[in-house]
Amino acid sequence: MTRTDRRRGVSAPLGLNTALWVAQWTLALVFVGGGLWKLATPVARVTEVFPWVGETPPALFLVTSVLDVLGGLGVLLPALTRVLPRLTVLAAVGCAGLQVSAIAFHLLRGETDVAFNVVVLALAVLVAWGRLTRAPLEPRA
Repeated sequence: MTRTDRRRGVSAPLGLNTALWVAQWTLALVFVGGGLWKLATPVARVTEVFPWVGETPPALFLVTSVLDVLGGLGVLLPALTRVLPRLTVLAAVGCAGLQVSAIAFHLLRGETDVAFNVVVLALAVLVAWGRLTRAPLEPRA
């Protein structure tokens, strides 16, 4: 079964649209949940879970935490409300960029456990590609 966007002539399989929504919700939960946890939890506790936090400037931790929250909200809210839904694509690209940066950061520090970051990167790329090309969302009229 496909869904056709009459204004663009784009036809997207229903399964792809469903997969994109699942990916968007997953990204939102991961980024918003993780970002809020990092912002609300005492730094000493966060450092126990993520040692890099105590070894880098506090501004890096703060900026990445805020970007997590904003990226997670941006991947989901514009699509849900259909208010500027193209922002979903930009937010997904931003989330992908954040994951590429995180992977490089961890690998440069000799930390090789980046599987989680790779999975999140794949989800963000899927959302950016899917909402840009195969299943774009039209703005609310």
